[in-house]
Amino acid sequence: MSARHAGLDAWVRECAALTQPDRVVWCDGSDEERNRMTKDAVRTGVLTELNQDELPGCHLHRSNPNDVARVEQCTFICTRSKDDAGPTNNWMDPKEAYAKLSDIYRGLMKGRTMYVVPYLMGPVGSPHSRVGVELTDSVYVALNMGIMTRMGNVALEALGSDGVFVKGLHSIGNLDPEKRFICHFPEDYAIWSVNSGYGGNALLGKKCFALRIASWMARQEGWLAEHMFISGIESPDGEITWVAGALPSACGKTNLAMLVPPERYKGWKVHTLGDDIAWLRFGPDGRLWAVNPEAGFFGVAPGTNYQTNPNAMKSVSRNTIFTNVVMTPKRGVWWEGMDALPSFAGCVDWTGKPWDPAGGQKGAHPNSRFTAPAKNCPSLSPKWESPEGVPISAIMFGARRSTLVPLVYEAFQWNHGVYLGATLCSETTAAAAGAVGALRRDPMAMLPFIGYNAADYFRHWIEVGKKSDKMPRVFRINWFRKEGGRFVWPGFGENMRVLKWIVDRCHGRAGAVESPIGYMPRPEDLDREGLDVSDGDMKKLFEVDKEGWYGRLDDQAKFFSQFGDRLPKELSAEASALKTRLDTMKRP
Repeated sequence: MSARHAGLDAWVRECAALTQPDRVVWCDGSDEERNRMTKDAVRTGVLTELNQDELPGCHLHRSNPNDVARVEQCTFICTRSKDDAGPTNNWMDPKEAYAKLSDIYRGLMKGRTMYVVPYLMGPVGSPHSRVGVELTDSVYVALNMGIMTRMGNVALEALGSDGVFVKGLHSIGNLDPEKRFICHFPEDYAIWSVNSGYGGNALLGKKCFALRIASWMARQEGWLAEHMFISGIESPDGEITWVAGALPSACGKTNLAMLVPPERYKGWKVHTLGDDIAWLRFGPDGRLWAVNPEAGFFGVAPGTNYQTNPNAMKSVSRNTIFTNVVMTPKRGVWWEGMDALPSFAGCVDWTGKPWDPAGGQKGAHPNSRFTAPAKNCPSLSPKWESPEGVPISAIMFGARRSTLVPLVYEAFQWNHGVYLGATLCSETTAAAAGAVGALRRDPMAMLPFIGYNAADYFRHWIEVGKKSDKMPRVFRINWFRKEGGRFVWPGFGENMRVLKWIVDRCHGRAGAVESPIGYMPRPEDLDREGLDVSDGDMKKLFEVDKEGWYGRLDDQAKFFSQFGDRLPKELSAEASALKTRLDTMKRP
């Protein structure tokens, strides 16, 4: 008996009886434990030790090639009513799911260790925080959970003798993709995952709990669990404005969360609170306050370098687990877009084979990752462990759009902002299995992570907006507009120019012009000094293509039609209002 919570002990015994591990180890979260588990992982080939002089505490993991991304086709929401899961989720009856997975789990951990991983999502002592427990036979998962969460005894102390916790059962099994399931039981606060070791499918505190289960919790309790970064933008006079932003995976969310202002913005700072997930609740002042439930970064490696994200590069310099990247001859790491390698001789690709780029194969997997402690980040906010969180002044929705969507514009009011989020559409990346570059709907960058009917999720957003007259302003951003194959906007640190306009709008210091799609900066409102962006480029960045937007309205209507009468009428009203504004728009 390793906990004073009788329900937890009983559940661990029940799962051990089903999976039949050789031994059960309760994780305490100590440094000694992490060191011991890391040595075991190296000894068994799960991890490879990297150059400890250059990358102290860092290790490399290689996945099975059939297990390198989230698998949405294997991910299910298991509610008693199929309608509660909705048309955008895969649904399975809970009884069927429990029976099907129990047959797979039976005896699956024979010869293995079951790690009991108690973890706290959110700061210690915060009313926002929740406890989960993951049972896993993967030492890689256990070590990653130690980075990504407040793991071990701290979680058991928060749970006490009778607290509620999310039950997560995970086994890498034999990585059979035909028997790979990630099942969520929101009514039971339970997650069962089998035959995958990839982060989004196996680190159950991340997308599974912090978004899918937490979004269900949030609807019941009146808060928001969102796929958002949280950053504080500090002006030279010390004023800090907190913003949150939702972008699909691999669309620059981590880069934006850790942005380093360009030289022109001396005295400005960006404080990173989180790069991926935000839990937002109303504070006593009527504003939405946010915490980052995680304690680490599970970032996409390709494209990360000292130009795009210097703070991320510094964050991965120690005590980091790299997954599916290149290993150099001196046991360093490399990935596409990192920097120039002096020689490819002796490099080993992400599958563990000698790598010759002349063969046309990438050295690192396009969805290769790093798991780094948040405390490594130079821009980490002193508020990141604050129990009450931080007050959010602006919410940004962004995605990859090479056409149509302007650089930045502001919603007219809260419901219009919900509409901007609900109609978010992005060009796909390698973070999810499937085609890359296709256009897909991804409302609030949450489509794969909404733990219930998306129409009810939209309704929840609208209802939340009715609770206060101090709601954040809502903006749409797009760094990825292209012309002739080139990006029109330089992006990266220069995005500070857009953020400053957003901050100034929040404080009533910046002007705007009304367009059919929202409020846009006037030419004089957006700082362009020292920037190689022509007047023609600016016109392209802010043009409103009337016919193009008409086409998007038709596509949006098709997307919304699947929800039938369950779709909030407020979204239909916003679509109608946009059409009316477009109808009266003068052609250029």
